[in-house]
Amino acid sequence: MNDKDLQILVEEISLKLFHKPFRHEATFNSRLRTTGGRYLLRTSNIEVNYKYFEQYGRQEIVEIIKHELCHYHLHIEGKGYKHGDQDFKRLMKEVGAPRFCQALKKESDGKKKEHIYVCMQCDQKYVRKRKVNTVKYVCGKCKGKLKKM
Repeated sequence: MNDKDLQILVEEISLKLFHKPFRHEATFNSRLRTTGGRYLLRTSNIEVNYKYFEQYGRQEIVEIIKHELCHYHLHIEGKGYKHGDQDFKRLMKEVGAPRFCQALKKESDGKKKEHIYVCMQCDQKYVRKRKVNTVKYVCGKCKGKLKKM
């Protein structure tokens, strides 16, 4: 799916569910990290996170578009378009738009790199998530120098 396909999809959903045309631009924005999409107030354009299409497919994109179109149409009409507004909540219920999208799956395996230090005098091992300044810090057991493994 590319930006052209997304534009067509947004226009179709807008006519089908809202019975109003979408007259602005809909694009993918791969820089979005914590959200599935966003409605831009200044330009009235909609941006969608492409990672959601990669991980969950077309159906999740449709749900995100419905949510963003609620913001769009209410803002254009001068009604309450924010998440807490009654107009927004009512319209979302009417069209079946979700309040939140699914969470993205983590790209990493979830385990951070561990830093292992050993005391040069008593061989005490220290496992840390963050680097330790070996010039400033010493062994807590014998006050010996630490060496990074």
